[in-house]
Parts: sequence; C-alpha cells; structure tokens
Amino acid sequence: MERPGPSDGSDASGPDPQLAVTMGFTGFGKKARTFDLEAMFEQTRRTAVERSRKTLEAREREEEMNREKELRRQNEDLEPTSSGSNVARACSKSSSRDTSSSESDESSDSSDDELIGPPLPLKMVEEPVNPMEEGVLGPLPPPLAEDVEEEDDDDGDSEEEENPVRKIPDSHEITLKHGTKTVSALGLDPSGARLVTGGYDYDVKFWDFAGMDASFKAFRSLQPCECHQIKSLQYSNTGDMILVVSGSSQAKVIDRDGFEVMECIKGDQYIVDMANTKGHTAMLHTGSWHPKIKGEFMTCSNDATVRTWEVENPKKQKSVFKPRTMQGKKVIPTTCTYSRDGSLIAAACQNGSIQIWDRNLTVHPKFHYKQAHDPGTDTSCVTFSYDGTVLASRGGDDTLKLWDIRQFNKPLFSASGLPTMFPMTDCCFSPDDKLIVTGTSVQRGCGSGKLVFFERRTFQRVYEIDITDASVVRCLWHPKLNQIMVGTGNGLAKVYYDPNKSQRGAKLCVVKTQRKAKQAETLTQDYIITPHALPMFREPRQRSTRKQLEKDRLDPLKSHKPEPPVAGPGRGGRVGTHGGTLSSYIVKNIALDKTDDSNPREAILRHAKAAEDNPYWVSPAYSNSIPAGAGDSSEILVQDIGNAVSWPMCI
Repeated sequence: MERPGPSDGSDASGPDPQLAVTMGFTGFGKKARTFDLEAMFEQTRRTAVERSRKTLEAREREEEMNREKELRRQNEDLEPTSSGSNVARACSKSSSRDTSSSESDESSDSSDDELIGPPLPLKMVEEPVNPMEEGVLGPLPPPLAEDVEEEDDDDGDSEEEENPVRKIPDSHEITLKHGTKTVSALGLDPSGARLVTGGYDYDVKFWDFAGMDASFKAFRSLQPCECHQIKSLQYSNTGDMILVVSGSSQAKVIDRDGFEVMECIKGDQYIVDMANTKGHTAMLHTGSWHPKIKGEFMTCSNDATVRTWEVENPKKQKSVFKPRTMQGKKVIPTTCTYSRDGSLIAAACQNGSIQIWDRNLTVHPKFHYKQAHDPGTDTSCVTFSYDGTVLASRGGDDTLKLWDIRQFNKPLFSASGLPTMFPMTDCCFSPDDKLIVTGTSVQRGCGSGKLVFFERRTFQRVYEIDITDASVVRCLWHPKLNQIMVGTGNGLAKVYYDPNKSQRGAKLCVVKTQRKAKQAETLTQDYIITPHALPMFREPRQRSTRKQLEKDRLDPLKSHKPEPPVAGPGRGGRVGTHGGTLSSYIVKNIALDKTDDSNPREAILRHAKAAEDNPYWVSPAYSNSIPAGAGDSSEILVQDIGNAVSWPMCI
C-alpha cells in the first residue's frame, strides 16, 4: 500500500523541496516503504519445508547407518562359528593370495572398518559356552562370586517374600518401666524419635530414644487429666501435638513438651438431643487424629456420639455422628478411627455392630453391619489396612475379624480364642500389610500374655511372642522404625527390634552406657561470696572483742543512753506516748471517759423551762396540728419525752 502523493499534482516520486523547507527537515515527503505480506509468508513456508526435509533426511541417514552397523556386528558374530573347513582353507592360502585378498578387501570394504587377518579366537568374540556341550575336559570352573551372592540374595528375598514371619523384628528387646499399673495407651511420633506412654496411674511419660541411655528412664512425667485414667495417646501427623483421651468427658491436646494446647468444652447433660450440645457429656473411650488434615481429630463417648474437633476451635465440635440400632435407638460407640485417606469414619458399638460413615455426611452410615461381634461385648479396636480396603476389628468376645469394606456383608476371616479383659486391647497391621498383630490377656498368675501374628492372606496363626506374666494391652508396629511397642498390664512398656531389620529407635539408646551419678559439689569455706565482699568494701576485722568495746565506749553515738518516752502531748519536737494528733487526744480524754451517773429524765427536763419561755424551735412545728383546747406544744412535747424516758426505767 502506498501513501498518496501531494494534492497539488507535484511528482510523488521525489520529495518536495518547498515542503521540506517549510517543515524544517529534509526527509519529509519521501515515498513510504512497501511490504508484500504474501511473499513474506511464502518465503517463510519454503524455509520451514526445506529445514524439515533436511532434518528428515539426516534422521533417515542416521537410521540407515545404525542398521548397517547392526548387520556388520551380526556378521562378525557369525564368522567365528563357521565350519572348521572354511577356517583351514583360509589359513592354507599363500601369502600372495592373502596380500591380494587383503588389498581387495581394503578397496571394497574400507568404509566398513573390518578387521584384516585371520578371525579372532572364540573366547574373544562370543559368549562363554557350556563346557559339556563343547567336550572340554577337566573340572568345571567355579562360578563367579558376584553371581553367587546375587543368587543368594534373590533366594533370600524370595524366601522373605514368601514367608513374612522373617520380617518380624523380635531378636532383641528393651523394657521401659512406666509404673506399677496397667499401661493403657501408647503413642509414637511419625519420625520415631519419641515414645509416650499413659496408664491407669493417671501419668503420661515421655521417652526420647536419642537422649536416653541404657538406664531407660523417662525424661518427663506429668498428669494432664488429674485423676482420670489415660485411655488413648496419639501423635498428630506432623508430630507437634499429642491427643490425650482420658476417662473424663473432655479431651486434651498437648504439645511435644507436655504443655496444654487446648481442651474440648463440656456439653450440657440436660439436653436430650446430643447434636445440640457443644461437647461430650459423658466418659470418653478413645480418639484419633485425621491422617491428612492438620488440627482435626475425633473422639467417641458414652453419650452415644462420635464428634470431630478442630484445635483452633475448642469451644464447639465440628460435626456429630450418632450411631443408631436398626430400630433407631441410641447405642454407645466403644472405639472409632479414620480410614487411611481420611474420607471414612468407622465406629464399633456396644450392640456388636460396626458402622462406617462418610466424613462429610453425618446423617446415615454408609456401611452398617449389625452383628459384627457379640452384643454386650465392648469392641476394643477397629483399624484400617495401609491399602485402605480391609478393616480389622478386635472384639470383646475374644475374636479378631477381618472385613472387606467393598463387600461389607460378612467377614473375610475370623479368629477366636484370643482372650481380652481390657476395653482398649488393640490390633494393628504390619508395615507391608501382610500380617495382623494383636495381644491376649491372662489372669494374674495364670500364664503369660502373648503377641499373636496372623497372616492377612490366609489368616493363619503364624507366630507368637511371650511378652510377660501379665496381659498385653497395647501393641504398635511403627512402619518407619520397623519396631514393635507393647504395653502390658503390669506397668511395663516393651520395645522389640532387630539390629539388621530395624532403623534407629531403640537401637540408639542400647549402645549408650549408663551415666554415673554426679556427686554434689560442696563449698569448702563457710562464707558466701557477694559483690560487696571485695577488699574495698570489706570492714576491718578486729582481733579482740575487748578493744572493740573500748572503742565503742569512746564513741559518743554508740555510748549515748536512749531517751525515755515522752509523757503528755510531747515537747521539743518529740511526739508523746499517745501521739500528738487530735484523734489521739479525743480518744484519751473523751472516748475513754464513760462515767455518767446523771438521770436522763432530769437531763431532758432541765430544758423545759427554757422551751416554755422561748418556744422558738418546737412550737411552730406543731402550731397547725395541735387540736383545739390542747395545752402548749412545748409542755406536751416535754411531758411525752419525759414519759418515754421514764417508762423503761420504771419497768
């Protein structure tokens, strides 16, 4: 597109000199540059096509060269395996023929870079062959050590995969003494550095594996819930908070050092609908943190509710789940837990049912199996597998059952003969999801409590560990440490580990020798050093008391006799014994003088004469109210007062 020329008809091909002079610069009026967009697009398209064609040709040439090299390598591999006659024939040729053949080979196959001369030996160009097939005499060479180790490792791995019992870390154990009563709660932080135990003695004790020596002593002990038994302890998924569930109706959250972070509010026990209260109104059973959301946890109680909470809002629960029977009646949940992804909430109830809700839908349960365990027996634990498809329940009817939540109509497996006497006996899955672990209870003096292992695939009882001569209440298999923590009925917490299969944890403290008790340092001198004990502030010490008394006798201030107290109001600027104020004077002279023997009637009637002569104060007040024919008001008043005063005296 061209700019139109000047309207005066001048030549548009060149600039107008008159217009250039007028505008003030010489470049004005030149013809604009033209651009052919179609030609530019066509040139760009041709360039792109040419580059694409060159790239494609180069790629084809590279592929062809790779194919040629592969064929050449295959030919070289096949040449040594040719018949022996060809090799002998090649070796018996004359030198002249070899020279001519080599020259011809060089001229014909110079681009292929083939080797010149006789073929390479078999051991250099081909893989080792079986000596029995080639007819080699002598003993077989030993296999390489690396191959043997790899084969052994493969066999060991396959055996461990086939037999998960080999992965149980039970070769070593340590014993932590919590107290004298049942250890009813165990908690281990996600990193495995700290263990927390709680019991029937109301104590919560903290154990640090990295800072503990072979004495195995707790570094902190406290009672967060005063006089309530500890029922559940669990670290949050971040490891900075601990959920404490006790026999009270209020759950607490403490930090890693034991300081209180929040306490749930207590609900109103006089409200019928528990969904309208702000918190639990009866004893708690257990609690659990949400595995994904920070600061959210769940508790279940004897008030027939399961409630979710947030740490930032302790004054009211987040949501309320109300378990019901098939007839719609209330039923008490005895344990509850989250699924591994946090989308489901499972609770086991006193009527033997297991109910599972969607976390966001609190009205009706998603799954409800009404006869999971015997009615009236408290189901002590429900837990999900790591893959999230299987649920294990530990019943108060001495059974352990496995459920598939995708077909929640009957149990997959059931094992009986597992006695339990505690409402918090739990079960857990192994880190590889192939084993299920639970504990058994015994009467005192009637045997030892055991830790029983079941294979998940077949639910066979594959292994047992005798723990101690008391019941096994709690068990915890940490997936990161690969160590098993056990809480018993006689106040002990045991840790089982394997030096080769376990990581950190108990391995850190068993190698540390017990520290020796340090003797208390005592001062060798009987004086206390203070800042004013420097020589410049120190008073000179006298060698003799007699000399000091003589000096004090000569000192007019120290030898001056104290002046006796001043009697009376005071003199010479000194205040008297009773003080010099007006109040002290009044107390001394008036308030203490109570000797008044005058007759009150006479004291009042002595003013009768003055009132009769000058009726100024009394008579005007009664002038309008005295009836006709009455006497003087002053006389009436005086007589009335006299009668009032004399009447009680006459009595």
